[in-house]
Amino acid sequence: MLKCLKPQTPEPTTLGEHIRRRRLELGLIQKEAAKLLGVNPFTLGNWEKGKTEPVIIHLPAILEFLGYDPFPAPETLAERLAAKRRELGWSLERAAQWLGVDAGTWARWEGGMPVLFRRHRALMGSFLGQEDCRRIGPFLKDA
Repeated sequence: MLKCLKPQTPEPTTLGEHIRRRRLELGLIQKEAAKLLGVNPFTLGNWEKGKTEPVIIHLPAILEFLGYDPFPAPETLAERLAAKRRELGWSLERAAQWLGVDAGTWARWEGGMPVLFRRHRALMGSFLGQEDCRRIGPFLKDA
């Protein structure tokens, strides 16, 4: 009797590969997984094949489906802002509106520009779940 080793699948590198691996672990067909994620099966197929990337509004459901965040752990303030927006499924515009600034300002913060105004730092601390953002420093640079 011949025995074959099950082929080892490499660690997923794209979000679509993470989704596909989790779907297969759960024994779901694309139609079932798509229903759980609130998307069309063709959309899910395109994500899995790397033809398209999910838009941010779908990321909370994807993260819940995966049971983990496949993105690198944020280290800088800019990365933490992007990670929190991703977790919430918020666009730049929505996050900026929540904080009371224009989307360009928020985009610059995610690009690494310092947060200058104390009221913005306080709101940003609230957004990131920090009780007191003053301890991080005057500009919240790389907290």
